[in-house]
Amino acid sequence: MSHTISCRSEADTVRLGECLATCLPDGTVVGLNGTLGAGKTRLVQAVAVASGIADGIVVSPTFTLCNEYLGQRTIYHMDLYRLADEDEWIELGVEEYFDTPALIFIEWSDRFAHLLPDDRMELQIEVITPTERRVTITAYGQDLAMAADKVVALFTE
Repeated sequence: MSHTISCRSEADTVRLGECLATCLPDGTVVGLNGTLGAGKTRLVQAVAVASGIADGIVVSPTFTLCNEYLGQRTIYHMDLYRLADEDEWIELGVEEYFDTPALIFIEWSDRFAHLLPDDRMELQIEVITPTERRVTITAYGQDLAMAADKVVALFTE
């Protein structure tokens, strides 16, 4: 099941992050895909702040590969852009995070989609203008399909 929404400003992206923080159950894996500068990390920053993590703490994990943030809930923020192959995926231990009660955000998840859990959410962020983004939310699994419906309903109210 997929939904497409428009974020016409950075404030809309922040609102989407707040909606995700409110509606996603613990243990959710969220793949984030889009070009460089599409707003993947900005979206995670908004989720983090809405989850009780201090503003300004979340940074892109491009070079660290995985950042952990502790707030009202734990957030793992990963970036697979620099991983060369499945061996590096295994070395990073990505699958070990899937059994935690944290929210797990994975930038560039489409590079290793076949290794992700069956039940997950994927967000494709498309740059429309310098300030506007089209976000396609695809949920895999019944529980996450319901969560995606809630995210969209909350965002559009």
